[in-house]
Amino acid sequence: MRAAYIDSLGPAAVIRCGDLPAPTPGPGEVLVAVTHSAVNHVDTFVRSGAWSTPVPFPFVIGRDLVGSVAAVGHGVAGLAPGDRVWCNSLGHDGRQGAAAEFASVAADRLYPLLDGVDPVDAVAVAHSAATAHLALFTHGRTRAGDTVDVVGAGGCVGSAAVVMAAEAGARVIAVAGAADAEHCRELGAAVTLDYRADDLPTQIAVASPGGVDVHVDAAGRNDLESAVSLLAKRGRLVVLAGMAARPVLPVGALYLKDCSVVGFAISQASTAELAEAAVRVNRLLAAGLLRPRRVHGLALGEAAEAHRAVERGGAGGTKVVLAVTS
Repeated sequence: MRAAYIDSLGPAAVIRCGDLPAPTPGPGEVLVAVTHSAVNHVDTFVRSGAWSTPVPFPFVIGRDLVGSVAAVGHGVAGLAPGDRVWCNSLGHDGRQGAAAEFASVAADRLYPLLDGVDPVDAVAVAHSAATAHLALFTHGRTRAGDTVDVVGAGGCVGSAAVVMAAEAGARVIAVAGAADAEHCRELGAAVTLDYRADDLPTQIAVASPGGVDVHVDAAGRNDLESAVSLLAKRGRLVVLAGMAARPVLPVGALYLKDCSVVGFAISQASTAELAEAAVRVNRLLAAGLLRPRRVHGLALGEAAEAHRAVERGGAGGTKVVLAVTS
């Protein structure tokens, strides 16, 4: 089978595209014929070694896939050849990745691709939307009536967080670039603020007179000093980006308001947490509420360039997707 893989950790140039033996599904596993695989920042961390995780060589890169069931291993129930599926947790913790014509996936890490949902849309939002769900609901305990501020609301995770929080009945303050304001309003934000504003904390305070119940920073700015001052009593501050950040945490203000700071990485999520996120992601995809803002499509053989594009950054909210089969 054709696959994008690495034989050693390093820069994007170590990625090769060539033939590898197709995997055989073991007990409890499903062989998936992959059509598309998305590229995420965490994929570049694994490839480069910036994030330490078991990597058996040759190592197929990529975390997210969409495709169809080709075969099922012993003990798998509820899935049959031809079923459309997606997954967002390959390519780390010793699991081979998604950027190949076939991938063997544990059945409890596969989710149905619902009728009417475009497969590219699904794979493009899978990682970001699951991250947003975990931030808001698993760790942030967002409830209807909460005020939620989302920093980086114009990006992939931030956009999904705006949609999910608003759909759950929260009042959303979206912090993003001025050019992203209309986009954020369309997603359901009640208030949009420019992250470049000199008086941004004051603007957030005015927009949330009762305080912020859940603060989600999808941009990795991690201005905890300002964020803690804006939290309501028992407010929750969720940290999910910014590996190198070393912010100041005002401990006194934090504990005097019974507030909390919680950090998480989707790579640590349990299969049960990921499955719970997938239910919400599928529902919002099927309803047309969740969709990628922009998709930059490349061929499987352009996987190295895909990683370079992600590392360069650029237009926020753009997801790079590899077409595995033409």
